Amino acid sequence: MIWYILIVGILLPQSLAHPGFFTSIGQMTDLIHTEKDLVTSLKDYIKAEEDKLEQIKKWAEKLDRLTSTATKDPEGFVGHPVNAFKLMKRLNTEWSELENLVLKDTSDGFISNLTIQRQYFPNDEDQVGAAKALLRLQDTYNLDTDTISKGNLPGVKHKSFLTVEDCFELGKVAYTEADYYHTELWMEQALRQLDEGEVSTIDKVSVLDYLSYAVYQQGDLDKALLLTKKLLELDPEHQRANGNLKYFEYIMAKEKDANKSASDDQSDRKTTLKKKGVAVDYLPERQKYEMLCRGEGIKMTPRRQKKLFCRYHDGNRNPKFILAPAKQEDEWDKPRIIRFHDIISDAEIEIVKDLAKPRLSRATVHDPETGKLTTAQYRVSKSAWLSGYENPVVSRINMRIQDLTGLDVSTAEELQVANYGVGGQYEPHFDFARKDEPDAFKELGTGNRIATWLFYMSDVSAGGATVFPEVGASVWPKKGTAVFWYNLFASGEGDYSTRHAACPVLVGNKWVSNKWLHERGQEFRRPCTLSELE
Repeated sequence: MIWYILIVGILLPQSLAHPGFFTSIGQMTDLIHTEKDLVTSLKDYIKAEEDKLEQIKKWAEKLDRLTSTATKDPEGFVGHPVNAFKLMKRLNTEWSELENLVLKDTSDGFISNLTIQRQYFPNDEDQVGAAKALLRLQDTYNLDTDTISKGNLPGVKHKSFLTVEDCFELGKVAYTEADYYHTELWMEQALRQLDEGEVSTIDKVSVLDYLSYAVYQQGDLDKALLLTKKLLELDPEHQRANGNLKYFEYIMAKEKDANKSASDDQSDRKTTLKKKGVAVDYLPERQKYEMLCRGEGIKMTPRRQKKLFCRYHDGNRNPKFILAPAKQEDEWDKPRIIRFHDIISDAEIEIVKDLAKPRLSRATVHDPETGKLTTAQYRVSKSAWLSGYENPVVSRINMRIQDLTGLDVSTAEELQVANYGVGGQYEPHFDFARKDEPDAFKELGTGNRIATWLFYMSDVSAGGATVFPEVGASVWPKKGTAVFWYNLFASGEGDYSTRHAACPVLVGNKWVSNKWLHERGQEFRRPCTLSELE
């Protein structure tokens, strides 16, 4: 006899055009106002229904009194000609009016508003994207499910809790991705909250169904068997659980016989089933990257720290900065990362954000194979490009970058403004094109990206650091500051130590803008050297 597992399947409905709300906190704020408008419309509908019911209630009370009197002496009551007339009138006319009142639909305004607003609602991809963001934050910042469920995150202003339904949904999202590690964590959290007495539409049977299979997939057959038996205690007729129980017992009996008959334990289930833990992914420096995001593993020795300074910088005697020099701070030595303080004003930031907001679209990356721009799961944000000619503030910012770096911005890319979404991030990457990407910036005709200038346009309550995994550096967002580094050595060779990442935003709203400066036009501003690594 062959036993088999009946796999839990989940089908998410196909969604409409994807608005991508989850990739930008800035655009998600619009949804708050949309929901507020709908609540106002709903309250108007409730008021109209209450008014209608109040009228019906008055009719009922009046007729109740009248019929109570009439039924005591029907002949005597209708013997009065006025009562007889009013009875005819009520039944022929007034009850019809009452019927029309009862049938009156007061929901038209609310339904109409809801229909109009629904076209701007998030869709399935947004919901799943936001769920995956929570799982990403959980891993990056070493958060347990109970901490997230109770909303105990650093820097939160508006504490929020996850219900059993919420935890169950997170577990299902992980399940559809074959991420059984997170499925187990969140189904266990849902089960814990049910055990604590939380009232929910989700029952323990549903939770245990997912949980037992997720545990089995990770190789813990004993626990899977225990959970399946627990499920059957609650629902003895559960078809899938009964099938799983027989299958688990069959596998365990088979392994027991194999272990008895041979000293070689090649048939041990641990060699045939997956090991528990987070799945191996495509990012080799994942652990190092996530440690830096948490502020751990920074590789700055005291001796090197002593060589980092703060100074006033006049842009090589630039007239604009002689009387009011810029404040510079060394963030790192190799690669040299410099932070400029108070380099963009709050007023300028608001103008840049206002210009960018209507144009924000899902941020893209260069496809190394095609050289074209495409979206990627490892970059969760929205961005917009601003030209210097369209607003004097943007032009002034561009010239400020040129004056302080000494590099020509006429060959630079436009100012890119980015707003990060739920758990928004940009995993480790290079800004410059490597030798295996010769066509990355071919269409621009301005050479490789020689340097990066990055404005921080908001403070971030928790998370959101810019980290350099190759050298163990972390740079934290501070509104009004900017950081600058060279991506290429003076020889034109790429500096691989500049591989960097934008850590997931744990709490808050992260706005940045960056300027990528290119090689063309810098021939005399940053002369080439003979040494490859200088």
